[in-house]
Amino acid sequence: MDWNLDSSRPIWPQLEEQLKRMIVAGQFPPGEQFPTVRELAEDAKVNPNTMQRALSQLEHEGLLVTMRTSGRRVTEDGGHIESLRKQIAEEKVESFCNEIGAMGFSTEEIIEIMRKKEGDRQRGGEHK
Repeated sequence: MDWNLDSSRPIWPQLEEQLKRMIVAGQFPPGEQFPTVRELAEDAKVNPNTMQRALSQLEHEGLLVTMRTSGRRVTEDGGHIESLRKQIAEEKVESFCNEIGAMGFSTEEIIEIMRKKEGDRQRGGEHK
């Protein structure tokens, strides 16, 4: 897995955010066995206690379920995962719109930029 960790803020929330995105993107399908704390910590090159804190938060949010004898699994609640996926998308769009809006772009200009980029993406990115 690609881990993008920024030293300017605490690591465990970054791990939580990245694991959450992986779950909502389907990298860990509903009901699937989740990697162990040690496996994830080794992969991310972080302390297992730091990874444990991130996983505990994902459990608290209902994305992971601990099975007494078989470790953690991704929730089977597809509706919860889909709801979180949409929430993350809305937060990203809001952040983007606020940032580009602060540069003086109107809503219509932002939408046009997004339509152009989507067209480029569908054509394979030939007109970046």
